[in-house]
Amino acid sequence: MLEGKVALVTGGGRGIGRAIALKLAAYGAAVAVNYCGSKEKAEEVADLILKNGGKAKVYACNVADFQASKEMTEQVIKDFGGLDILVNNAGITRDNLLMKMSEEEFDMVLNTNLKGTFHTMRHVSRYMLKQRKGKIINISSVSGILGNAGQANYAASKAGVLGLTKTAARELASRGITVNAIAPGFVETDMTKVLKKEVQEAACSQIPLGHFGKAEDVAEMAAFLASDKAAYITGQVFCVDGGMSM
Repeated sequence: MLEGKVALVTGGGRGIGRAIALKLAAYGAAVAVNYCGSKEKAEEVADLILKNGGKAKVYACNVADFQASKEMTEQVIKDFGGLDILVNNAGITRDNLLMKMSEEEFDMVLNTNLKGTFHTMRHVSRYMLKQRKGKIINISSVSGILGNAGQANYAASKAGVLGLTKTAARELASRGITVNAIAPGFVETDMTKVLKKEVQEAACSQIPLGHFGKAEDVAEMAAFLASDKAAYITGQVFCVDGGMSM
């Protein structure tokens, strides 16, 4: 389904990013696995892809850094000979109630989750515009749609990703580039495993399907949007949340 394609997955060493990187590789894409602080995890993902006969390489970069994102993009294109798919997954949380949240906590999350998405889209789109094709997939969150107590920074960043997605979709459509977003709900990752049992139970009570999703659920949607099967879809938000946001 993705044979001959090259994909860059930011935050590809853990959680949803890991699942997406492995899924794209399973469908035939060569994968550039970006990481910021989890080198061993990223290398583990790349090694798994290589052992299964695929192509992969890891790239250290803090996407919150505009220039570093530019250099990473250029290096990926140089190493793989092109770039067809960008998945913006890198993200952090610094949860706190609004009245207690520091400016640093707010800025750190916005700089990575929202500005980081802008940075990679800005640099990758310049290349995709020249080749007149490309797939950009931004990982947002149900928090960006519904809001979530204690996550003013995270919800704002993920809501911003949705606006960025729709605007970019309009700007890039004439050149054959599609831009879509996925908004996961509660998914079984390292981030949700640390939640207290009562918090997990409270979350499940808000999910019509009654349970957390799996990273693979999000990865399958990403693979679909990255494929030619989604050629006529752009500017859309796909909620993979067990019905939570309906």
